[in-house]
Amino acid sequence: MILIGTMNLTTTRDRGDFHCPTCAATKSYRLRARRPWLTIYFIPTVPVGAAELFVHCDQCRSTWDLTVLELDQQSHEMAQESQFREEALRSSVLIVIADGAITDAEIKSLETIGSHLLERPVDREELGQLCSIAQQNQIEAGNYVLTVSRRWSQSQRSTALQAMFLAATADEMGETQTKLLARMRDTLEFTDLEYEQAIEQALLWEGV
Repeated sequence: MILIGTMNLTTTRDRGDFHCPTCAATKSYRLRARRPWLTIYFIPTVPVGAAELFVHCDQCRSTWDLTVLELDQQSHEMAQESQFREEALRSSVLIVIADGAITDAEIKSLETIGSHLLERPVDREELGQLCSIAQQNQIEAGNYVLTVSRRWSQSQRSTALQAMFLAATADEMGETQTKLLARMRDTLEFTDLEYEQAIEQALLWEGV
């Protein structure tokens, strides 16, 4: 009986340095190629299909699509900042809808907060989509912030807390929002003084 099967073989095609998104620094990489081969008696004989190319970081061992080589440190930091601002707005929306309702005052506040964060107009339709996605997927504010804040800098955590505070206090703040904001102090790893200072700075946001 002839034993026929397939196996993947991975080879290194090139080496160099790149800005690793995981390490957030310049690291060495290997350009790797993975390709399935037909085997006879467990011996590779004929390649099957095209090779899959990917970038492998020698430091953290993360793997990336080839497009990662096109990003320099500045481009990566800009992409990270843009992602943070979107996450800060979503966090503010989640704080507002945590009690199951949203008022006109809260919507107007979120429009202003969103425009401040994203540096472009944010309207009711966009906010409505964010609310709908959150409700359909049953996203809870505390869990969401706990997950996304792991990659935030200290300055970004402060900005996000300020946005959430302004959103929660746009109208009469209920018990749900009060507990959530108190929880954010621990989630974002603030001392009491850092928490108080962030709240004070929130009051300086122009137009909110």
